[in-house]
Amino acid sequence: MSGRTKMIVALAVLALFAAAAVLLPIPGPADLRAWAAATGPATPLVLFVAYSLLTVIPIPRTVFNLAAGLLVGTAAGIAIGLVATTIAAGLSFGLARLLGRDLVTRHLHRTSVRAVNDRLSDGGVLAITSLRLIPVVPFAPFSYLCGVSSVRLTPYLAGTLLGSVPGTVAVVVLGDVLTGDTPPALLACYGVFALAGAIGLVRVFRKRSPVAPVPEPEPAGPAG
Repeated sequence: MSGRTKMIVALAVLALFAAAAVLLPIPGPADLRAWAAATGPATPLVLFVAYSLLTVIPIPRTVFNLAAGLLVGTAAGIAIGLVATTIAAGLSFGLARLLGRDLVTRHLHRTSVRAVNDRLSDGGVLAITSLRLIPVVPFAPFSYLCGVSSVRLTPYLAGTLLGSVPGTVAVVVLGDVLTGDTPPALLACYGVFALAGAIGLVRVFRKRSPVAPVPEPEPAGPAG
């Protein structure tokens, strides 16, 4: 697939994902319970598959974490949430790397692009974990960003899993966001997670030396 074709496909996929995120309705607790009653024993499996695939689109994980807590209970909900999160992160990463990596590679000579790429790739598990802890960092777009960067898959998945544990547990146990009423305890948890993520990012930045400028190629000397 040529670079131009990849760009066209990538833009089409992004447009499709954006439309789905805006147009797909968010179910309420009553809708979820009715759906669970209809699917019966298959509810955990259907929830797991839906979580793994639909969070590749920018649909908030919070919706699925709450659904997991409501439908299958705390322990099973946390397990489904964490495994499905890791799978969705891997799918988002792979899709972005397939379609968008070449575009970023062509612009690595730019200082700003190279700086972001280096911070993510050299920060390893700590950088990914820290950013996943910060609630305002959207799950799917950050996965796409990591996919087009030089981040390796193993530290990316490890950091995603570690950074997703606190938020997943908090929402499954404490969340009630589908009713429009976010408990104060959940807000307090989000604040703690954001602080922990910020501290981790500071440590990553301090360990990294300033990005060195790309040396200019030396002019070739006269032949002979």
